[in-house]
Amino acid sequence: MSEDLAFMPATELIQNYRTLKLSPVEVVRASLDRIERYGSKLNAFTIVDADSALDAASDSEQRWKNGNPKGLLDGVPTTIKDLVITKGWPTLRGSRSTNPDQPWDEDAPCVARLKEHGAVLLGKTTTPEFGHKGVTDSILTGITRNPWNLDKTPGGSSGGASAAVASGMGQLAIGTDAGGSIRIPACFTGIYGLKPTFGRVPAYPSSPFGTLAHAGPMTRTVADAALMLTVIANPDTRDWHALPYDDTNYSTTIDGNIQGLKIAFSPTLGLDVEVNAEVAEAVSNATQQLSDLGASVETIDLNWPIPPRDIIQVLFTCSAAKFISMLTDEQQGQIEPTLLAMAAEGKKLDMMSLKTAELDRTANGIYMNHVLAKYDVLLSPTLPVVAFDAGKPCPDSYSENPFGWIPFTPPFNLTGQPAASIPCGFSQSGLPVGLQIVGPMHGDSMVLNVSRAFESAYPFADKRPVL
Repeated sequence: MSEDLAFMPATELIQNYRTLKLSPVEVVRASLDRIERYGSKLNAFTIVDADSALDAASDSEQRWKNGNPKGLLDGVPTTIKDLVITKGWPTLRGSRSTNPDQPWDEDAPCVARLKEHGAVLLGKTTTPEFGHKGVTDSILTGITRNPWNLDKTPGGSSGGASAAVASGMGQLAIGTDAGGSIRIPACFTGIYGLKPTFGRVPAYPSSPFGTLAHAGPMTRTVADAALMLTVIANPDTRDWHALPYDDTNYSTTIDGNIQGLKIAFSPTLGLDVEVNAEVAEAVSNATQQLSDLGASVETIDLNWPIPPRDIIQVLFTCSAAKFISMLTDEQQGQIEPTLLAMAAEGKKLDMMSLKTAELDRTANGIYMNHVLAKYDVLLSPTLPVVAFDAGKPCPDSYSENPFGWIPFTPPFNLTGQPAASIPCGFSQSGLPVGLQIVGPMHGDSMVLNVSRAFESAYPFADKRPVL
């Protein structure tokens, strides 16, 4: 029963809390029990605050008994990625350069909204140093592992968040995504991850990677992501990039009806990428399932004005260079070599290179707007590969260039459109495969609804890794 509670979707928990069939205390204990039993195998957490979580759960239990819940997520176990500031807990960002002994007296907007709605925070999840790569390991926290196979990486940079959700250590998780850092680990660990439209979820402080970075939900069901997005999309004046608040309840937008929708499928997004045969087959089958549900699916190729990889390479390395330049010499001496190398590449670039990349980004954004004016959503593989060995920076067949094996997620950080990764199958070795669903700008509801439709044809929440 305890294990079932740890994997029960947030939407079901809320229903059971309302009828007093379940208590937030027993649910939070179930999550904490999973962390205690399996946490050392996964290394998914930097902080677990069991006492605080149980106190919050007890308060939630009393509110439900009084018929006065605090909000939409009252009593739901939740984790926060260790790039996102959280009052009372150090946010070390996977780095030895961050001083833990300083005031931690502020919540990021998404954390504040979660607390306002009664979510029970279990702790903080691991990230590579400052989220700079697509795997989750750092010299501060070591290697985080994939619950489907402990020898494999969960991806990154929200790898701790995805590993926790996939293994029943909290129903909800906050991740961040500047080049795929929600979608990559969601793909590798078989959960749902949504990068919302840029500005949909207010962020503070600004990411070192600027307007490439998004915060979003990581969950085991689409309905849970919709519920979570409804909460974290609430406004916050600290983010001047944030979109005007439109008071959308995303839970009401996911009936799963996709009859008559026009869906584009691009097997490689028009990029020179070889997709693993098992991945290609699972994604192709997924497109057929959407067609069977009543959508019109057309296979297309894309013709980007400028290769997305060229643009994001410039923006990422320049951002890294600027960030590293703000550190003291002592702090720079504590930074991982891969991040220092990224910063060194950015330091070589001049202002003309940066401005050209920004203009190229604009051209690609306009192009993608045109594509998604013709179609309701665009489909692709989330990644061309399945999870590879933990501790390695990339699959064996790829170069160590950070974007070499991650071709399909960064383009939509550049363009700002909402994009999700949803499980669509498994390899013969038992590793999850992800389908990427991209919507038009501000089309978060559309992405969620198509995701819900696919989930109805391919339920994945009942699939659990064995630890």
